[in-house]
Amino acid sequence: MPVTRLKLGKLKVVRRQLLQRYEHQPFVSCLAGLYGCQWRRYQRARAQPGECCCSKVECGSFGLLILTFFLSFLFLYFWSEAQNDYNDFDWFNFGTLGFWFPWSLVLLVVAAALFTYIALLLVLAVCLLTEGQRLYLHWSHKTGIVVTLAFSVIATAVLSDLWSKEWKTLLLSLQVTAPFLHVAAVSLMAVLSWPIAFHFFRMNRKVRQVAVLGLFLSVLFSLYLVPLGMYSPCIKEAGTLGPAPRLFGHRGAPMLAPENTVMSFEKALEAGGEGLETDVTISYDGVPFLMHDSTLRRTTNVAEVFPNRTDLDASMFTWAELQQLNAGDWFLTRDPFGTVSSLSDADCFQAQNQSVPSLVQFLEVASRSGKLVLFDLHRPPHEHPYSQTYINTTLQVVQAHINSSQVLWLPSEDRALVQALDPELQQTSGEKASIQELAEDHITRLNLHYSTMSQQQISKYQSVNISTNLYVISQPWLYTLAWCAGAQSVTTNSIHILSNIRQPLFLMTPEEYTLMWILTDAVSALLIITVFIFHWWRERGLPFWSGSRQTHETGPYSKFRTELSDVWSVSSVHVRPDLRSTPSSPSTPHLPTITEE
Repeated sequence: MPVTRLKLGKLKVVRRQLLQRYEHQPFVSCLAGLYGCQWRRYQRARAQPGECCCSKVECGSFGLLILTFFLSFLFLYFWSEAQNDYNDFDWFNFGTLGFWFPWSLVLLVVAAALFTYIALLLVLAVCLLTEGQRLYLHWSHKTGIVVTLAFSVIATAVLSDLWSKEWKTLLLSLQVTAPFLHVAAVSLMAVLSWPIAFHFFRMNRKVRQVAVLGLFLSVLFSLYLVPLGMYSPCIKEAGTLGPAPRLFGHRGAPMLAPENTVMSFEKALEAGGEGLETDVTISYDGVPFLMHDSTLRRTTNVAEVFPNRTDLDASMFTWAELQQLNAGDWFLTRDPFGTVSSLSDADCFQAQNQSVPSLVQFLEVASRSGKLVLFDLHRPPHEHPYSQTYINTTLQVVQAHINSSQVLWLPSEDRALVQALDPELQQTSGEKASIQELAEDHITRLNLHYSTMSQQQISKYQSVNISTNLYVISQPWLYTLAWCAGAQSVTTNSIHILSNIRQPLFLMTPEEYTLMWILTDAVSALLIITVFIFHWWRERGLPFWSGSRQTHETGPYSKFRTELSDVWSVSSVHVRPDLRSTPSSPSTPHLPTITEE
């Protein structure tokens, strides 16, 4: 019996400690100071049991904070997943503004900083609510929220208008990140269940209770069911993954050397490239050369050599004039991929002395290595001497310097004539079409933008021996998707990075994914139920162990002084009958007597 009583006594002590509510003064002071600049205790107020945590103005501020959090997260996620196309975005701005600046990285840093700021404010607010404090957001933070909201909305709207294809990139990214975002979101809901349950059981109005619990459960159950609508080519049966896509160097290896130069193509082959991609233009005197842009302004020093011809079409220069230009110094000066610092002194010296290469030089590099070549052919202006014969001129150079079977012929003009003149060329189309149409044009390969990636279509074309090449894929997660989707090859800027990837970054069987999904939902549901039961037990359990009526935090307090801080604990009290006031007795205050059982 004594042992049993001792155990029961220990259980009561443990339960009493769990039922007590503590206001940790240094912690709360720090929270209130950071959130509302209320560093002194008398500036703060606790929320009354069952009442709203803040005024209508502060409720609006808190709602705006939540909205800003989600919008800033959306933009940050959107732009961080667009890293694959940062180079295109920066060069687009160069063409518009006339000077080079890494706008994409600056935008990413600003978005990350603003989101971090908003996320910290939201964490502070939730912690204050958990401590039962009224919210008061300082005006400087309100200004910061409005600025962040405006930035997120404006940036999203502008990029959606100018760079709308990036939304397709975002949808593709969900095929890799959705399982992990699902786990993170469900975990966040489990954490939020603590303050929500804390306030739910303190509310006096049933309407508020139903609204809060209904909203919480609606979001939670929606997250539980999200995986039902998820699709990813990387969730597949074991043993069904095909070989890794072959790598085509996009204009060579533009992260390691100036694009469309002999050095760039040599670097691509050294890094493990199985093919080379470029763009061909024909000079005014009929020499096919490599140039992607319509002008020479971006990748040469034409402004120094021919200052009055910077906006002239590249094809309007003779080959002798083109040979006067430097095609590598811009790479070291602007550092478009931020990789120049990783190059050796010898590579920098070589890059600085690159010139505009001819198609012959390019084909000789590919011919020596036995690699495939893929190039687009730009049609010169109408007044150009070779505007009508540029295809034949280019074809003659190809046939004279490389085995035709190594060439993926992409130009669509006069395709039937080209096929008749050289049947060994691998006819390649840049557009999707029906299998019948592709067969009539003798198409053996498709060269498609990665945003059109579809496992079903790739498989359909592969069934009739039509390979699919996706461009431009430079991020490992996009390469993973292309691999899982069954693409036969990809064109990339980061050939030195993708060549080292030996397996997809994300790959699991349907059974593994289902188990992950069920475990996540089940564990979170168990935790949330436990939290709600605990708060119910704490709120309703006070009278049972104290032996008196239930009291809230507005009731009597006992204050204990410690060496570290002031600790307020809420406990039930017994007031001696002889100290209670009666109508006939004078109204004199009495301190209640605290008793412990």
